[in-house]
Amino acid sequence: MTTAPLPANETARRDPWLKPHRLVLILIAVALVAAAIIFGRWDWLPRYLPRLWSGLLVTLAMLFGSALLGFVLAVPLGLVQVTGPWWLKAPAAAFCTMIRGTPLLLQLWLLYYGLGSLFPMIPGIREFFLWPYLREAWPYGLAALTISFAAYEGEIMRGAFAGVPSGELQAARAFGMSPAKLLWRIWLPRALHRALPTLNGETVLQLKSTPLIATITVVDLYGVISRVRQETYLTYEPLFLLALIYMLLTAILVLAFRYFENRIPTRGV
Repeated sequence: MTTAPLPANETARRDPWLKPHRLVLILIAVALVAAAIIFGRWDWLPRYLPRLWSGLLVTLAMLFGSALLGFVLAVPLGLVQVTGPWWLKAPAAAFCTMIRGTPLLLQLWLLYYGLGSLFPMIPGIREFFLWPYLREAWPYGLAALTISFAAYEGEIMRGAFAGVPSGELQAARAFGMSPAKLLWRIWLPRALHRALPTLNGETVLQLKSTPLIATITVVDLYGVISRVRQETYLTYEPLFLLALIYMLLTAILVLAFRYFENRIPTRGV
């Protein structure tokens, strides 16, 4: 009598989390944190806590804002590369290739120092209702992060849409589903399930890209830590705290994505 293989999410759920290599890493991390607390100088921390909290909120707003807007752009970018006519497919593929082929820092500077410096030369722009935002740095940072995320995730969604079995789509059409209903009920959920593990990694990379906005005067978490270093002449303690916060944020993101991956049924995938 043979036993049927378990679904992938059931196998992952039964897999013991506390493996030997993870225990060793946890012990090393605890030892490093204890050594930093005992031997480091932390008298500056209460004074900078409000600024650190403000910087953390800016970092989270940039991360979730750019990831959400980028994903909204990535879905049509991936979809038109699979089903669209050539005059939509070619620009979408060119956009993803160009953005993924250039550094994010370059795109950020082109938007802020290039496009941002051109706006004041446009006659009547100062009376435009968006002018108060165009003078700020954060919209350019949000735009650069969004464009980068959309390009990477658009390519991932292209593969996810193409990987959905054509038999499922043909069956949905045979039931008389309209193209919009087929996309919303069958194609997009199946593609999203396939893309979730990669989306997890892309979101973590997006988190680690947010410090770049400090180069255009947006005071995020990294920007606050840089000012702490300049004002206290300390090097290791502020950077250690920054690394610890990013590691905690990464762990929360990974656990959240794994929760959603396990919540989505995988039978038949």
